[in-house]
Amino acid sequence: MSYLENTCLLVGRLLMGLYFILPGIGKVADFAGTSAYMASHDVPMIPFLLVLTIIIQLAAGTAIVVGFRGKWAALLLALLTIAISVYMHNFWAVTIEADKAHETQNFFKNMGIVAGLLMVSALGTGNFSLDNKLARVRS
Repeated sequence: MSYLENTCLLVGRLLMGLYFILPGIGKVADFAGTSAYMASHDVPMIPFLLVLTIIIQLAAGTAIVVGFRGKWAALLLALLTIAISVYMHNFWAVTIEADKAHETQNFFKNMGIVAGLLMVSALGTGNFSLDNKLARVRS
């Protein structure tokens, strides 16, 4: 991979990781509010799933930023994002047009995030990562 490709992967990983870390922190700070929002979308097992989501967002988001087990972290976040999109941005079940447009936009924005995560999962974290540094140490 070229220097430009590795730099793009690094910057992309930083932005992608922050996209999950910051909301994870927000969920911790407003656990009750997030729980109520999830309840309004009929999400089951809210306490368990909210704690699980926070752990995944913080741990996998950080893993992507530093490039440690980045392929697996990206795949896990892609699956989480799909699940969140199905429950929280289910535009197909919304009847108010303004809300439907908003949820449609959020759903497809999340699919774009999933696309980026799948690319990291396929391509790896690049040269500027702990994964690469550990691979060099092992060889």
